[in-house]
Amino acid sequence: MTIHFVVHDEGDSVGVVVVEGLKAGQPLTGWIMDQDKMIEFKAINDIPIGHKLAVRSIASGDTIIKYGVDIGKAVANIGAGEHAHVHNVKTKRW
Repeated sequence: MTIHFVVHDEGDSVGVVVVEGLKAGQPLTGWIMDQDKMIEFKAINDIPIGHKLAVRSIASGDTIIKYGVDIGKAVANIGAGEHAHVHNVKTKRW
């Protein structure tokens, strides 16, 4: 079984893609490390290796959690399986 993305804790809202060439419509398997459990859903967008993807629906204005840490806020609605990057996630610092 291929693991396409990893998530630190099931409380995180995003995971990190760990394979090359992830394409929209592709079934994804992710590993939630702290709970040692697997999750599955489809990719909504092409997502490059090392980039974030939403592991649940995130509303505009919601806090984004990665590795158990607040990394910013959503500036648009982000669905599960969507690419979470600079176009829809911003820092809260300014």
